[in-house]
Amino acid sequence: MSDLLDKLNPAQKKAVLHPGGPALVLAGAGSGKNRVLTTRAAYLLEQNLATPEEILLVTFTNKAAHEMNQRLIKQTGARLPMSGTFHSLCAKILRRHAPLVGLDHNYLIYDTDEQLALIKQIYKSHSLNSTEFKPKAVLAMISNAKNEMLGVAEYQNLATGRFQEMVARVYKIYQHQLLENKAVDFDDLLLLVNKLFAENKAVLAFYQNQIKHVLIDEYQDSNKAQYLLGKYFAKPDDNIFAVGDFSQSIYAWRGADYRNMFLLKKDFPALVEYKLEENYRSSQNILNVATQVISQNNSHPILKLWTKKAQADKIKVLAGQDGRDEAEQIIREVKNNYHYADVAILYRTNAQSRPFEEACIKYGLPYQLVGGFKFYERKEIKDLLAFLKLITNPQDSVSQERVVKLGKRRYSDFEALRDTIRAEKEELSPLTLLEKILEATHYKDRFDDKDPEDVSHLENIAELLNVASEFAHSAQFLENVALIQDQEMVDAAGNLKNNLDRITLMSLHSAKGLEFPVVFIAGLEEGLLPHARSLLDKAQLEEERRLAYVGITRAQDKLYLSYALKRYFYGNSTFSTPSRFLADIDPKLLSATTAPKVQLKAKKRLVVDDDELDSVLSGELDIEEFLNF
Repeated sequence: MSDLLDKLNPAQKKAVLHPGGPALVLAGAGSGKNRVLTTRAAYLLEQNLATPEEILLVTFTNKAAHEMNQRLIKQTGARLPMSGTFHSLCAKILRRHAPLVGLDHNYLIYDTDEQLALIKQIYKSHSLNSTEFKPKAVLAMISNAKNEMLGVAEYQNLATGRFQEMVARVYKIYQHQLLENKAVDFDDLLLLVNKLFAENKAVLAFYQNQIKHVLIDEYQDSNKAQYLLGKYFAKPDDNIFAVGDFSQSIYAWRGADYRNMFLLKKDFPALVEYKLEENYRSSQNILNVATQVISQNNSHPILKLWTKKAQADKIKVLAGQDGRDEAEQIIREVKNNYHYADVAILYRTNAQSRPFEEACIKYGLPYQLVGGFKFYERKEIKDLLAFLKLITNPQDSVSQERVVKLGKRRYSDFEALRDTIRAEKEELSPLTLLEKILEATHYKDRFDDKDPEDVSHLENIAELLNVASEFAHSAQFLENVALIQDQEMVDAAGNLKNNLDRITLMSLHSAKGLEFPVVFIAGLEEGLLPHARSLLDKAQLEEERRLAYVGITRAQDKLYLSYALKRYFYGNSTFSTPSRFLADIDPKLLSATTAPKVQLKAKKRLVVDDDELDSVLSGELDIEEFLNF
């Protein structure tokens, strides 16, 4: 254990050696929070303060859970049976106690596409107007209700206005249909375990007696349902060890609420707070810029990050004439100065990727776009999984609808196969079942192996078979697919191919948890970052500032901030005002590579002259004079 502690700085060591009771570790970006969390678990094991079965370790992504488990196995040789995401742990608990909440042991977990398909079925069967109230919007409201622990009856009582009344109506039918289909959605996993604990004291006592220490990562990303689960697990010993950072809370639109960190102090009065402020990732200039941007928020504490790394270069500011020029300037900068794999270009909206993709193609630079179609969202994969789900659960109306659309002959062949499997009453592995499905339905005949695009589809099918071969039972395989497909936080890093020398393009939201030697943050303009939807809402504006902070703290060595002086919207040229976040930064930390002087307290101009823009970009016209004209 001394070897593990020797690798920690004083603040980290103090947190790891927490004597017991509730603790909140405020861990800044790049401060080694994962090491603290896993070392805390290792410490509890090594000092015989807990057995592996008595520790609950919760993270928010499958990737983080896997990494922490591997690190813990390396440190102690122990594997924690209660370790994973909130959703995976709740799925495990529900699988054991399903009848107590009205579920079948073989219940299915619907992913987002299947949820939407079910909502559309409800619209069709009940002749609801999808033009006035979009199915996606209704589904989002149902998800929000579940995150806030509002069941059908509670939501109906609170609903006001035509839209909420519509949601309440669909919500009731949706939950009934899920039950008929022997299915749950992701929000149900959390909601039902909370219900189980609230209504069944024996089950709650079983888990509270088993679990002696609760360790929770990324606490700022927890929603109400997750917060309550953490409280349930932590009682009666109150050994909750939560790690988080107010300044990195960027998922409010998914139900995350950083205020849970304040609530923790209220619900656990004996809570001890630790701060991790030494940063191991970025230069001090980058940290200073990040701090100056985030310090404008006043609704939550701000950590003062510092590092032993050298001061390094100033932060470079690029000003493009328009979005295309901004992208080309960045791509030329990358081409002339950096290894492509070291570079990430981050932006607020996915639509901003287009000019960067075009610029990469124009200059012949390889790139990867994070955020395209994920593996389990590809049509051929969803088709085959629908076949498999129908064998596992014939009541699954969503999967049946998908399979029927593949053709009457193919569906008839599939039904014959399913009857044969039922008659034999032998449990086949998911790999064997998929092979039989492919053979019986001639599904692969849909593709021409001489067509490059079709070859890609066939390769996807082959990869699905590879994954299926790792599981003995179909229920386990389908549960794993669902958890990977629709986990609460996106495992963006799982899409990266770091062994290839290519630029990474991704949204700021996707970049959380990652780091790169060189980071470009594009589109620092009012209406983009901060986003237009946030400009009149203080809470949303603070979230936008946190999003900028997350982007800035991804950079290890070099940071570029860029904006365009004008952009095109619906074919019309519109003047862009540089972001207020740029105005928060001390000019002494900035180096303008395009214009000789950048003072960014801009006043919006209604008339933009292209000659003037050229003068600014060439340095002939001072940018402060131009912006404040």
